[in-house]
Amino acid sequence: MSDLGPLSRLALAQGIHPVWHDIWGNAHQVPSSTLRALLAAMHVPAHDDEQAQSSLLAHESGRWNEVLPAAVVVRQSGLPAQITLRLPAGSAQQLSWQLVEESGAEHQGDIDTRELAEIERSTVRGREFVAWRLPIEHELLPGYHRLRLTAQGERLSESSLIVAPDGCYEPPCLQAGARVWGPAVQLYALRSERNWGSGDFTDLLLVLEQWAGRGADVVGLNPLHALFPHNPEHASPYSPSSRLFLNPLYLDPERIGDAHAREAARRFAASAQLQASLGALRAVEQVDYRGVAAAKLSVLELLYAGFRERLAAGDSDEVRGFRAYQAREGQALRHHALFEALQEHFYHQDANVWGWPVWPERYRRPDTPEVARFAEQHVPRVELFEWLQWHSERQLAEAGRRAEELGLGVGLYGDLAVSVDRGGAEAWAGQEAYALGATLGAPPDDFNLQGQNWGLPPLIPARLPRAGFAPFIATLRAAMRHVGALRIDHVMGLMRLFWIPAGATPAEGAYVSYPLQDLLGILALESHRNRCLVIGEDLGTVPDEARAALADARALSYRLLYFSRSAGGEFSPPQDYPARALVAVTTHDLPTLAGYWEGRDLALRNELRLFPSEEVKRSQIAERARDRVRLLQALEREGLLPAGVSPDPAAVPTMTPELARAVHMYLARTPCEVLMVQLEDVLGEVDQINLPGTTSEYRNWRRKIALPLERWNRDPRFVLLCEALAAIRKPL
Repeated sequence: MSDLGPLSRLALAQGIHPVWHDIWGNAHQVPSSTLRALLAAMHVPAHDDEQAQSSLLAHESGRWNEVLPAAVVVRQSGLPAQITLRLPAGSAQQLSWQLVEESGAEHQGDIDTRELAEIERSTVRGREFVAWRLPIEHELLPGYHRLRLTAQGERLSESSLIVAPDGCYEPPCLQAGARVWGPAVQLYALRSERNWGSGDFTDLLLVLEQWAGRGADVVGLNPLHALFPHNPEHASPYSPSSRLFLNPLYLDPERIGDAHAREAARRFAASAQLQASLGALRAVEQVDYRGVAAAKLSVLELLYAGFRERLAAGDSDEVRGFRAYQAREGQALRHHALFEALQEHFYHQDANVWGWPVWPERYRRPDTPEVARFAEQHVPRVELFEWLQWHSERQLAEAGRRAEELGLGVGLYGDLAVSVDRGGAEAWAGQEAYALGATLGAPPDDFNLQGQNWGLPPLIPARLPRAGFAPFIATLRAAMRHVGALRIDHVMGLMRLFWIPAGATPAEGAYVSYPLQDLLGILALESHRNRCLVIGEDLGTVPDEARAALADARALSYRLLYFSRSAGGEFSPPQDYPARALVAVTTHDLPTLAGYWEGRDLALRNELRLFPSEEVKRSQIAERARDRVRLLQALEREGLLPAGVSPDPAAVPTMTPELARAVHMYLARTPCEVLMVQLEDVLGEVDQINLPGTTSEYRNWRRKIALPLERWNRDPRFVLLCEALAAIRKPL
């Protein structure tokens, strides 16, 4: 490393990889322009080599002047903890320490540095420093503890000492050897005879009852994160305003408020005009987000007006519940509601205002006097957004409880997006933690030949431990609160993420490292506290180190039929799948089973000119034809080909219900602990939910399930599939 120039050494010190390898094994050297841009996004100046050298020296100086690390994560099996202590050479030799456990229990003692094991010395800016290994002998329970160090009564340093279980939580049913199964649901896409044009939490209750009644133990959901009320057409659940709060469009307005308020809302909802609007919203083939939002907010605001009257009138159970929720969520809730009120305010003045970066300067931070004044002047509006969050959480919590009542072994299975929209509430409230001059994405691969740019800012790795990992902890707690399992989208992000400088292409990006073991430890701790199974979405180019660490942490891996192949391209037989995994045919970002079979995704990519060359297009079309043969041959080897079907794909031009059922039975035979079934695949729908690499070119996140929920229990495609899966994945 000493042979490298100051820019390269600084980049490595900040976790930026100088080289990345694509899915085909080709090495790509990261250009200096990318290194400088990503360092600038981390707030590390490196405009030229002189500035890079100065920043490198400041980094080293900061590291050695940190007496104790800001945060230390240790596993229970790694106790007693060994913490690095750094001091200038010749400093006081007699120190005192105080350990405050999360429970409030306190321990204290004295240290003589001459008795500690020295591990390193360094001279920085002419000053010599020494590092020792400081043992903490107490056997601590998992939790968040504080370690303080003093010298002659003066506080030297304080550290967050996080003790984590050795692995993530596992539900009793999986510990006992069960292999569970259930649907993967895009909640907004549910069609019902009573919802208001998109799926809601009441629909979720019916889904739970239907699938639990057929033997399922898990119901998967898309991310339910808060989006942008001022712009309902911002539909991607993976580009949220905040991962700390929920999307109020999933509320069922008819289940809010006391009997009097509900009756007033029901009368309003029963008006001929609104009923006509709701009928039209239910009938359309794709979710009309703007129409759904307008209809729901008209009734929600009526309900809220009644609630404001009760707030003014005095104490009641409902008022106490709301005030308790506000107190529990604290500043995070207030900042979120303030953001939504401010964004609404500025958007009404100018429809080009897309987020806080284009607000007037004095409102761009949550702690300015102008923001405080706005909050004082708009209390009812700010509290409206808090009230919407309160009811959103109550309705989701009811679904979580219903899953337990129905006896689902895992229950609800949530989904955590990899980051947030740069213009949203979470980035506004916590902008110091985010690299707003960069976006996340992925290098080119077989399905996205030009790479991907997700447009989301990454968390700055160095700032996580300095904050005691608070942003990561808060995100996990919010995501795990009412679910029995959590999918971590792009779980490789716990180890490294692909950063792209603002305005650059994915080919100009670079990988940036994160503290994998620390983040996994916190993930394990929060999973136990929330009794939540962890599933890591580890598709794509994932280093062996990351997969091994996930396995050691007892997080489930992710396996898809499309990608599970032998070296020759044949589909892997069921027995070759790992047990510690979730298995599925496809995901929201990939073709449905019917679309894959018919090549609908390839046709779409051709229409939208997403192939980099004619040669690549022809190659993928030919490979898909071979895959159809391979899939039929795989089913034949397992004795699962439907009656009358031969291994000749020409005889099966479309994906029939019988063939789709056989494919799911194939996966049901794997030892994988969890099997998920996309609702679209039950009904043979061709169009995929999201087409990566597109925004307005394809109607992402809007497609509704064709069959209304009320008819599912009478549909043979659903009934026969459930019977087949229940028979193969027999309950304990």
